[in-house]
Amino acid sequence: MRIRVLEIVATLKRAGAERIAVSLARGLDPVRFQTELVSLYDAFPGGLEAELEEGRVPIHHLGKRPGFDPRMYPRLRRVVRAFRPGVVHTHSYVMRYALGQVPAGAMVHTVHNVAGKEVDAVGRMVHRLAFRGGARAVAISAEVARSFREVYGREPAAVIPNGIDVERYRSTAARNEWRRAQGFSAEDGLIVSVARLEPQKNPLALIEAFARGLREDARWHLLMAGEGSLRGAAEECARKLAIAGRVHFQGARSDIPELLSAGDIFALASSWEGSPVSIMEAMAAGLPVVATPVGGVPELVEDGVTGVLAGGAEFASALAALAGDPDRRRRLAGQSRCRAERFSVGAMIESYSRLFGAPQ
Repeated sequence: MRIRVLEIVATLKRAGAERIAVSLARGLDPVRFQTELVSLYDAFPGGLEAELEEGRVPIHHLGKRPGFDPRMYPRLRRVVRAFRPGVVHTHSYVMRYALGQVPAGAMVHTVHNVAGKEVDAVGRMVHRLAFRGGARAVAISAEVARSFREVYGREPAAVIPNGIDVERYRSTAARNEWRRAQGFSAEDGLIVSVARLEPQKNPLALIEAFARGLREDARWHLLMAGEGSLRGAAEECARKLAIAGRVHFQGARSDIPELLSAGDIFALASSWEGSPVSIMEAMAAGLPVVATPVGGVPELVEDGVTGVLAGGAEFASALAALAGDPDRRRRLAGQSRCRAERFSVGAMIESYSRLFGAPQ
């Protein structure tokens, strides 16, 4: 008899935790597992629904309103009663709606961020109750596991690194075609960032670093893919720094492999992190990375080998130095591409399969 797995996410926007949930929902062996997915919110434009539909994974949208929404309890309960999952796998803050719907021992929760930043105080209280009751926690990096021990005083059940479809990001055939379509020449330098425009990802700091490091070199452009609450502030920041014509807001995109293939450098200025999928994708695409050394980022990027880890004022200097040294970019890019082999989505799915199938 197949194990029924119910993946529960807040939304199906194109973000790291959501992509991991979708990869699992599509990738678990259908001989052993039957999988459905719940999104608390209704569909957003450009979301991940199409990938689930392609994989024939049933989706349940519950129509959540912003903030705490008690209507989620009966709506989720109806899905649980109809599907009768053996495993409920939660992400981000959704455990507050799922706890009590099934025995805690049937719950698996993936911690996608350092534990102190993952959820608010109420969320941490809910998580403590769940873990004490037998819910199993998965940390996505060694640093996330360390933070989990610090916050919850216990070991996670497993450390399972995120995985991606590495081959999907390998092709460089789209580089010049994508550039031409977007109005860039082969001689332009493109710094790419794929991140939600939210405080965690610190997009304003990235724009400021780009201005400090490359204001005088008009060949270089900053491409920011993602949406979020700081979109307006980021646009205003670029205007105030007189670089609005060189900072290009790409919105939420479904062509990330093509976008990355067109880039020269990948940049992420996060204030805190778990283990960002976007860095894995950039490395698989063969881009050198400039990133802040927060959370699990140093477990992905080896400073001086696959990219540069820098914080504060040094971030701008790192961008400028790498932009001005094409030979170094090529060396780091080659190492990034090689190191990305370990970001296997298959290995991630197999690890979760063992956890989901283990006796509770």
